Amino acid sequence: MKKKILIVDDEASIVTLLNYNIEKAGYQTDVAYDGQEAVQKAEANDYDLIVLDLMLPEMDGMEVCKHLRSNKIDTPILMLTAKDEEFDKVLGLELGADDYLTKPFSPKEVVARIKAILRRSDKTTVTNFKTLQVGELTIYPERYEAEMNRQVITFTRKEFELLYYLAKHKGKVISRDQLLSGIWDYDFVGDTRIVDVHISHLREKIEPSTRNPSYIITVRGLGYKLEEPGI
Repeated sequence: MKKKILIVDDEASIVTLLNYNIEKAGYQTDVAYDGQEAVQKAEANDYDLIVLDLMLPEMDGMEVCKHLRSNKIDTPILMLTAKDEEFDKVLGLELGADDYLTKPFSPKEVVARIKAILRRSDKTTVTNFKTLQVGELTIYPERYEAEMNRQVITFTRKEFELLYYLAKHKGKVISRDQLLSGIWDYDFVGDTRIVDVHISHLREKIEPSTRNPSYIITVRGLGYKLEEPGI
């Protein structure tokens, strides 16, 4: 069965371009022209990926992304933005987008990103992976959740994948570039701030003190490692 992709953009010419090239690449497509329509369709249908423009009428792409993630819809999102500010890129990823592209873009690049995201999504279906224990933190891959002191902690898809990746390599220092490759499966050309943002979010959720982290340790100049507290 073909994977189904929702294209969300208010510019008809871009929708036509994306629709043609994405279908040509072998995917089934659906279209929404504003943020509210995108939310309605994403809640009513089972899409494999959403191509989401940032600047939309009714509800912008950031709000759409935030709404979907807050309602436990973890469909991978490729965000499109006409702005080139770092703030927009990082904020989009903070809210749960999986990747971003800055306009203007080539159709080939869009298809390449879609394939990379879907490939990574297929690889990281963790339903058969084992539960991991690190200190008081219990990680449940089948639920994309963790527990600490009997309190359930929920994550975005990328946050959980990052946490699980670090936990599988407990005690080992993992570079930012390795994390970019292992989690995002795409070359962000040294844009390691994406990793730092997600690490910050994880610390807010699992660390007793974000100022003095005891689980996710920064190894200056090298990267990060997850370890047992007190080691």
